[in-house]
Amino acid sequence: MLYDEKTKAAVQKIPLLSVKAGPRDEEWAERLKEELTALIRYVQNNKENDSDWFQILSNEDGTKWTGTCWYIHNFLKYEFKLQFEIPAGYPAVPIELELPELDGKTPKMYRGGKICLDIHFAPLWRTNVPKFGIAHALSLALGPWLAAEIPYLIEAGVVTQKTSALAPASGSEPPAEGRMARRS
Repeated sequence: MLYDEKTKAAVQKIPLLSVKAGPRDEEWAERLKEELTALIRYVQNNKENDSDWFQILSNEDGTKWTGTCWYIHNFLKYEFKLQFEIPAGYPAVPIELELPELDGKTPKMYRGGKICLDIHFAPLWRTNVPKFGIAHALSLALGPWLAAEIPYLIEAGVVTQKTSALAPASGSEPPAEGRMARRS
């Protein structure tokens, strides 16, 4: 997958990880600290560049994550639930990012709303174990997937917007939330 310069620059600012441990390993707490450090840096960088596009929280042991991600298209905000679990084989096995609201809406998605990462992202992940983590998956997998798929889904009428425009630049979050249209 070819990444644009903005994505490349953003990824270069995310700290690389070094602990090769999954949720079943004794070193998981150390890996989780690295994951959180990288995520915090990525979120800070996004906010500084006015490109904030997701919010996530984890359970206490850092194995289940939930939140939202959003995509701005033609000045409208489309928001989607985001969830994923850290697999037992992590970090050798990448996380499977899920957008359950989009389940069945595009062929570039597996059952349960898991986005397809096989062709482009999985090989990149494999060559960067254990250096890549959650922040890298969001930046190099989910972000580009949203940019490629959401405009197409909007134009096809699969994803619709309920609010007419983004709020003025007053520092407040836009009030809009993406909604799913039913296919006939």
